[in-house]
Amino acid sequence: MPALICGSVAYDTVMVFDGRFKDHILADRIHLLNVSFLVPGMRRNFGGCAGNIAYNLKLLGSEGHAMAVVGSDFGPYEAWMRANGLSLAYIDRMDSEYTPQAFITTDLDSNQITAFHPGSMLFAHRNRIPTDAGIRFGVVAPENREGMIEHSEQFVAAGIPVLFDPGQGLPLFNGEDLRKFIDEATWVAVNDYEGNLLAERTGWSLEAIASKVEALIVTRGGKGSTIHAQGRVHEIPAAPIAKLADPTGCGDAYRAGLLHGLQQGLDWPTTGRIASLMGAIKIEHHGTQNHRFGHADFAARFRDSFGRDI
Repeated sequence: MPALICGSVAYDTVMVFDGRFKDHILADRIHLLNVSFLVPGMRRNFGGCAGNIAYNLKLLGSEGHAMAVVGSDFGPYEAWMRANGLSLAYIDRMDSEYTPQAFITTDLDSNQITAFHPGSMLFAHRNRIPTDAGIRFGVVAPENREGMIEHSEQFVAAGIPVLFDPGQGLPLFNGEDLRKFIDEATWVAVNDYEGNLLAERTGWSLEAIASKVEALIVTRGGKGSTIHAQGRVHEIPAAPIAKLADPTGCGDAYRAGLLHGLQQGLDWPTTGRIASLMGAIKIEHHGTQNHRFGHADFAARFRDSFGRDI
């Protein structure tokens, strides 16, 4: 029961500044800002919402295809996807553009300054949802505005249930846009900040939004998550972690857990706990696609974390 995940496939270049931004950015001179940071630590990660979700779904043994437009520099990411058994069936390449990439500088207080180049993602709407490929689940995750709107409409037209995951793309849309997305969605997934913004822009409470879809999932970081489904509220605890290394990509790992549960026909308490554990495993590793596990190990950790079997 494959899923098609519409979103970004991107490079994340993370640089570590061995100091604190506040010691170099003067509040009374912010209008004349001209600073340079020496960053002795740097790593380049494979990321993007669609790429991350597809990677995590593969770890769980489920099938997911990332759908994105990439650029002329996609070669290393393509090799990574092939090496990890990830589908390239819906990856469209534009040699006139760069693959989307984020340049992130982090200081000792975990503050971040990020520059994001969308590149080929601006043409995400070039991809069309297939109607004859056996796709059973759809995901509308952050990409360009036109792509998100059209892909949501195309999923509905094809009769494919869709998870609306607005994420960092949420500021692109007004209340009318977002109400339409919700009306088209089968499930909606947001973090607590996004949930509040979604409610504010639509004029609908979270309870009202939940009544319009099969499930509204709201993640709350270390406080766990809440799943509103069929008139019930399921409180999902956060899975214990051994160390906090890097929270980037935890939401994508969580969403892969949701998709896996849906593909397997699991109940929401179990699905939510799988998603929670995926986020915990991810947060213990730097980068968004550097964690791995075996199925037996995952089952054992699930039992240790929640006191029950999957």
